[in-house]
Amino acid sequence: MRTSSVILVLVVLIGLVAGGIYYFRDTDGPVVSLAPEAGPVSSSKPLLLMVEDRDSGLRRVTVRLNQNGRDRVLLQQDFGPGQRQLQQQIELKGLKLKNAPFTLVVEATDSAIYHFGQGNTSQRDFAFAYDSKPPRISLLSRSHNLNQGGSGLVVYQVNEEVEQTGVLVGERFFPAFEQEDGRYLCLFSAPWNADSKGMNFRVIATDLAGNTRKSGFYHHLNSRRRNHTNISISDAFLQAKMPDFQDRFPDEQNLVDVFLKVNRELRQANRARLKEIAGKTASEPLWEGAFLRPKGSNREPFATDRSYRYKGRRIDRQTHLGVDIASVAQGPVVAANSGRVVLAEDFGIYGQCVIIDHGLGLMSLYGHLSSFEVQEGDEVRKGQEIARTGATGLAGGDHLHFGLLIDGLPVNPVEWWDASWVRNNIDSKLRLRVD
Repeated sequence: MRTSSVILVLVVLIGLVAGGIYYFRDTDGPVVSLAPEAGPVSSSKPLLLMVEDRDSGLRRVTVRLNQNGRDRVLLQQDFGPGQRQLQQQIELKGLKLKNAPFTLVVEATDSAIYHFGQGNTSQRDFAFAYDSKPPRISLLSRSHNLNQGGSGLVVYQVNEEVEQTGVLVGERFFPAFEQEDGRYLCLFSAPWNADSKGMNFRVIATDLAGNTRKSGFYHHLNSRRRNHTNISISDAFLQAKMPDFQDRFPDEQNLVDVFLKVNRELRQANRARLKEIAGKTASEPLWEGAFLRPKGSNREPFATDRSYRYKGRRIDRQTHLGVDIASVAQGPVVAANSGRVVLAEDFGIYGQCVIIDHGLGLMSLYGHLSSFEVQEGDEVRKGQEIARTGATGLAGGDHLHFGLLIDGLPVNPVEWWDASWVRNNIDSKLRLRVD
């Protein structure tokens, strides 16, 4: 065979191989996904469609909806060269769907030359159930008497599985917890700093399809006058306490400025973390009966409005959200009720601190400790010694800062120390059962 013929054959073979590689280089269809992929849906939330083809790019995407034999096209879109991804919301509003199953069919074709230029086509069928009815809420607890800054408990049922439920007080949401018998228990508060006249209380439930029901409930709210006090900030206090915090605010050299940063910014950061810690709560009550009041004398009531004065001039104003109790130096601190330790560490303005979860979002906080004998994860019994009082954190002397929290929001501990109040407002409702 002459050399030219050999070269021609080689060229043809190379061309066939290259053509074959090119022709078969993309034999997979586009990747199709939908969120959610199945289950109950409604017109309140659109579906999110994602179609992607990284090799050849997209050519066409079609979305069809079929319910009770009726087929309709929701989306049909052609693409130019280089379009490799589509992200599209699929709205169900205005389609007048029935509360019944339906199927969403997604067909996506890429721009590959495979199948003689027709490209690769992927089809996925997604099965849903259309649900436009909000859940029904049935209250089991009837009377709800609250003090501003205090606590309440609502017990209720919901007729279907829900995505979220709880009590809405103004804009503040308190989550409820489902029990084994189907009841929902929700501890909530009339926040100490909210306007009592304009405070609205609603049980809210959102089902898996996104439908929401809000239901009011009978309640009586007692507003409370705020206590006010002046706190003198001395140079001796600043020199003794601020060096402990100076590393957090290295740009501040003046001790008064360090104090203001601690009293404002660190206080707010600590309170924000209390909300995060609330997520560690148990879904059932861990406490039993009234809480033990720490031994000693109260320094001031819950939610006292403090004016901080330096050399006679007011430099700051904050609200003290706990009860300070003074006894003997390094006196014993016991668990106010049974539960599980969710924090045992140095915690900002609270110094050495222990937080115990009692379930349903209820937690007790023990601050300014000199030492503690428990660690995170420990289960503790009511009355068990857990720590010793001290003057750590933003404390001017040895005492215990005792706080109670519902979903991270400080509430008045005095109620929970009262056996009669606990029996009438909490225990009696915990005993309510589904008919």
